[in-house]
Amino acid sequence: MEVVLRNVKPEEIEAESFRIIESELGPTPFSPAEFAVARRVIHATGDFSFAENLRFHPGAIEAGLAAIRAGKNVLTDVNMSAVGVCRGILARWGGRVFCEVSDPEVAAEARIKKLTRSEVAIGRAREKNIGIVAIGNAPTALLKVMEMIDRGDWTPDLVIGVPVGFVNAAESKALLAEKKYPFITALGRKGGSPVAAAAVNALLRLAAGE
Repeated sequence: MEVVLRNVKPEEIEAESFRIIESELGPTPFSPAEFAVARRVIHATGDFSFAENLRFHPGAIEAGLAAIRAGKNVLTDVNMSAVGVCRGILARWGGRVFCEVSDPEVAAEARIKKLTRSEVAIGRAREKNIGIVAIGNAPTALLKVMEMIDRGDWTPDLVIGVPVGFVNAAESKALLAEKKYPFITALGRKGGSPVAAAAVNALLRLAAGE
């Protein structure tokens, strides 16, 4: 089979990728802002099934943009998601990205309590002016977020819950999809750190008017 490469300038690659996604995807039920999130998720994963699996609370986009523009911070469950967030755009409003999963104190507490490090790290971060929580890896972290919100211990503006995997990943996201507070999730087993980071980055670019 002959392989034909596209002749695309480096600065045009993302725009061309988005054009291909839009062309192959066709009409969707998403609002324009929701579509911007879905498109970036598909771009990050190469997986069109996210167009069917993504779910948005009606107030999710508005809540996320308000949190960003208010200078609030982003909390992730793992470093891979944290590294993927566009910190430069977030910093325009004074926001920062936090992930404490590698903190030695978190590891020690997790061993003592027989919990995951991500779960412990989430529980210790509520005092850091968190606007957006982005969970891409650990279902236990997402369950901890929902537990804290349901108890009234924490009120982040938006929960992006897209953990990947086979043990409680789909179940935790199904629970999130029933919540009345703002969320973005992807039903089923698929998800991951690239999806969480892509969703945050889409919101950052919307906030910046890009």
